[in-house]
Amino acid sequence: MKKILDLITEKVTAAFAEAGYDAKYGKVTVSNRPDLCEYQCNGAMAAAKEYKKAPFLIADEIAAKLAVDPVFSMAESVKPGFLNLKLTEEYLADYVAQMQADEGRFGCEKTAEPMTIMVDYGGPNVAKPLHVGHLRSAIIGESVKRIGRFMGHNMIGDVHLGDWGLQMGLIITELRERRPELVYFDEGYKGEYPEEAPFTIAELEEIYPTASGKSKVSEAFKEEAMQATWELQHGRRGYQALLAHILNVSVTDLKRNYENLNVSFELWKGESDAQPYIPDMVQKMKDDGYAYLSDGALVVDVKEETDTKEVPPCMILKSDGASLYNTTDLATIVWRMKDYNPDQIIYVVDKRQELYFTQVFRCARKTGLVKPETGLKFLGFGTMNGRDGKPFKTREGGVMRLEYLVDSVNEEMLKKITENQKEKENLCIDADEAAETARMIALAAIKYGDLSNQAVKDYIFDVDRFTSFEGNTGPYILYTIVRIKSILNKFYGSGKTADGARIGAAHSKSGKDLMLAIVGFNAMAEQAFAETAPHKICAFIYELANAFNSFYHETKILSEEDEKTQKSYICLLELTKSVLETCIGLLGFSAPERM
Repeated sequence: MKKILDLITEKVTAAFAEAGYDAKYGKVTVSNRPDLCEYQCNGAMAAAKEYKKAPFLIADEIAAKLAVDPVFSMAESVKPGFLNLKLTEEYLADYVAQMQADEGRFGCEKTAEPMTIMVDYGGPNVAKPLHVGHLRSAIIGESVKRIGRFMGHNMIGDVHLGDWGLQMGLIITELRERRPELVYFDEGYKGEYPEEAPFTIAELEEIYPTASGKSKVSEAFKEEAMQATWELQHGRRGYQALLAHILNVSVTDLKRNYENLNVSFELWKGESDAQPYIPDMVQKMKDDGYAYLSDGALVVDVKEETDTKEVPPCMILKSDGASLYNTTDLATIVWRMKDYNPDQIIYVVDKRQELYFTQVFRCARKTGLVKPETGLKFLGFGTMNGRDGKPFKTREGGVMRLEYLVDSVNEEMLKKITENQKEKENLCIDADEAAETARMIALAAIKYGDLSNQAVKDYIFDVDRFTSFEGNTGPYILYTIVRIKSILNKFYGSGKTADGARIGAAHSKSGKDLMLAIVGFNAMAEQAFAETAPHKICAFIYELANAFNSFYHETKILSEEDEKTQKSYICLLELTKSVLETCIGLLGFSAPERM
């Protein structure tokens, strides 16, 4: 189904061509002055230069041709040469009815050329709890993946665990000090290792910071940890078995926390999965003449002549032969290309790592780790800040655990729901339903509060604002959906049906405005995918929610006496609800039945 802007543009470009002008001047956009018109074309202004003719004269000619077209209720030329357009109610209603008939897609066609796209997001370290710094990557990455899947692409999300390096050595060394009798530390042991981990997630989360603290004050402890890391990376059986326990315990807990955010991953790969690919990758870089020694370290030059700032070489191995994040990320690209051959890899990472990923991407391309046509995209996000404008912290000044943040928003929403129920004694919901409803609204508050901002921008995490039922918030969007559900339930609950009914021409400005908001869906979805921009969805559904609420307040839906008109309203409400629910699904949350 063609986008409505494309259909209107076809009409206008044909009029330009008919009048003897280049059709390229007929591009139509949504009006930036909705008080004057619905759509606009400024092509006459540009055409005037080429044809040496006053722009308003060109606009007059085009307006005259469009005025007789049944698509337009208004085609008006406005000096100095703007073309203002309005659609007929009948044409708009017919387009909206076609959207409704295309159930689940609403006129948005899937791509004709589906790609395999890997999304690298999450990035938690094992043995550490998720904190608020992990929120944006999880939320943005999940939405990007869902949008791509809706557009018909094969989307693969990889959590990319931090499960390698010194942190593992620190944990092993601390555990050895506490429990030296464990079989994992006996180098002569040849049997099978226990299936059950020698620690819980709570113990593991305490072991790592303790070990990290020791390494900062004790050089001897740090040396032991570095040696343990080396032995782990070179295949010591007992340490490999401990790593497996650490991963199992950590991933189980991570999955639980991500599930609370309605975030899931197709792959739970880590840095350790890339290790087998490193030796051959490094050797090939040497053999091909890309990698060379600089101050003992192995590096690849990645600077380009067009660079306006310094781009240092990409370090592949340290002087002692140890690998770095660069090495692991490059080796990860190797296995991704080998196992999945993706058309594109999107990295959802803190924007402050842009230079680092510039080095990695250039190195991957220069050394042939990816095909020339393979896309490597850096989607950098800004910082989530507190009201003081600084990175979000606990009241004590520490980094807040993510589950504590989610719990605090849940509690705030449950409090608001409970207070609301006290005011509406006839609409009491039980404690379990109230808790589940609060959880759904809290998730919407958190995700919408984040995603409504352009990813690259910093934003203030304001619980009071995000949990408000008014304004551009998740709860407001959910309240709108629940309001529609309530109307539909009352309509169908009265024994009526809208079977066979169709959306008809709008009877009011608010009705037409609602339809005009709906028809932007397919263009918005395409743009949100093309620009990896979930905030475009938020802007769309806020506009749609506002349009519906205006229509609701000005229209007697359930008391409408004309049966055909009422059924048309119900069809319009059904479509509005479906579009809103599809959109919030792309953002990663859902709506309750009532609030």
